Amino acid sequence: MDIRWLKTFIISAKFENFRKASEELFLTQPAITKHIKRLEEHLNIQLFERNGKKVTLTPAGVKFLPYAKEFVSTYEQGLDRFESWKQGYNRKLTIAVAPQIASSFLPSLLRVFMNENPTIEVMINVMKSFEIGDEISAGKADVGLSRIQPVQTNLKIEIIHEEPVILVVANTNGSSSNVDESEILSNYRLITHNHPDYWDYLLNDVKRHYPTVRTMVVNQVEVTKRFIESGLGVSYLPYSMVKEEIMKNKLVEIKSKKVSTPTSATYVSTKVETSEASSFITFLRNSLTNST
Repeated sequence: MDIRWLKTFIISAKFENFRKASEELFLTQPAITKHIKRLEEHLNIQLFERNGKKVTLTPAGVKFLPYAKEFVSTYEQGLDRFESWKQGYNRKLTIAVAPQIASSFLPSLLRVFMNENPTIEVMINVMKSFEIGDEISAGKADVGLSRIQPVQTNLKIEIIHEEPVILVVANTNGSSSNVDESEILSNYRLITHNHPDYWDYLLNDVKRHYPTVRTMVVNQVEVTKRFIESGLGVSYLPYSMVKEEIMKNKLVEIKSKKVSTPTSATYVSTKVETSEASSFITFLRNSLTNST
């Protein structure tokens, strides 16, 4: 039995249309028909009823479909495990991580962890913080790293790191360090909502002290930083996200005098704490503790 026949059967059953199946699989329609015919001959039973351009599953097709899906899934998982073995891995760790974390402190720490654990294959899924709880709950990832606390009640959740949120502006010839919060918020747009957790109450506090402040919503941190460097505005960002730019004198921290700046928390979540997940969380906790 050819695995391609099974994949063609599954997609054809999904659409109940050979033309749509051909578009999904990037095959010609005659190739789809050939695969289904070969599979039916191999099983010695008809899987589809043909009625013009429309096809429907026969009772045998309905019965065989879950077996076909299970067979293909097992085959693909086996290939993945074999490929991992060829690369020297015997364990796997899938991490669902928010972009704010993936682009700040995670890369340098991950490099050390992978060097210390060469037999663990690390998979990274970058997604929005509010999606991570569902990913862990569904068993699609082993560890979640988010900037907001997941709401799922079946997860183990802890705050693994907290850091200050600071106001930053572009370093223009070194002069920016001589200005204060009031002058910055009067002369620049405030770029908001680039972080999923703190902006609503922070913005209320800013407007309470500076009611005429001009704002601009930008929903990604990396874009926000580029905008700030280009002089398009200023923003309040977690320190780890701007640490490198401050060290390179691209951005300057402006001390807050009136606005109460929040802290930003990193949440780690698991459903079933595997040995790989436990090793990573312990490493992460120790590394973040030592870096503060």
